[in-house]
Amino acid sequence: MARGSTGRWVARAAATGGGRTYRGQAPVRWYSSLVLIVLLGVTLVVYSRYENSHPAAATQPAIGSHWYAAVGFDICGKVEPALASNPSTATVPGISTQGDGVIHISPTSSVDAGNHATLARFVQSYPGLELTQTKLKVPSHGSYTNGQKCPSGTPDAHKSADVQIQTWASPQGPAASQPQTVSDPASLKLANGQLITVAFVPPGSHIPKPSESAISTMLSLISQGATTTTTAPITPSSSTTAPSSSSTTAPSTSTTAPSSTSTTKA
Repeated sequence: MARGSTGRWVARAAATGGGRTYRGQAPVRWYSSLVLIVLLGVTLVVYSRYENSHPAAATQPAIGSHWYAAVGFDICGKVEPALASNPSTATVPGISTQGDGVIHISPTSSVDAGNHATLARFVQSYPGLELTQTKLKVPSHGSYTNGQKCPSGTPDAHKSADVQIQTWASPQGPAASQPQTVSDPASLKLANGQLITVAFVPPGSHIPKPSESAISTMLSLISQGATTTTTAPITPSSSTTAPSSSSTTAPSTSTTAPSSTSTTKA
């Protein structure tokens, strides 16, 4: 081929962008990236809508819940009276007691809700009460440390004792006869209908359940609810009185009327 012809061929190739073969080749990578971006966007939108329509359930007890657990204290074989009510404060603790031997679990913030609702949290909310794996201090009942001798006047007097925590999942059914021993109060999550006994007793001692009155109160609170426990007995009383008064008056009226009428006719 002549030199001039070669020059013209190169010029034509440059003008056409490298020839028909190059121009006909599709940009595969560009289209693939575009498809991946679109698919990723659609996936994120679908997932977001699913999350909005199927929110994750909050860990119980959630804020606004009302749970109840019976609690008792055994010092060297002697069951102590129930703790007094939590002292009145500007902010009512979400986990407290009302002097009835029951732990009221009614979270009002995240610090008392979910996995934070533990026995340790209850202890922290009650002034003067201390409980660890090695120490128990009950207001007005003394302070005790592992290895310490039981005080005089108790069934286990002069015996070395340790802090022990025993719990029952329920006061009824198979769970009522299957206690579990807990070493760390922070690891004991509170549950509705649970029984807890905190004891300072010699190793191997029998640890009783909380008192029958505490268990009975707990079951009543669970069935009725804390807000109706006080007012519920009053309502039936007033409704019973009203029908009684009305029914007594009605028979009196109906009896008088027939008597008066029959006498007049005679």
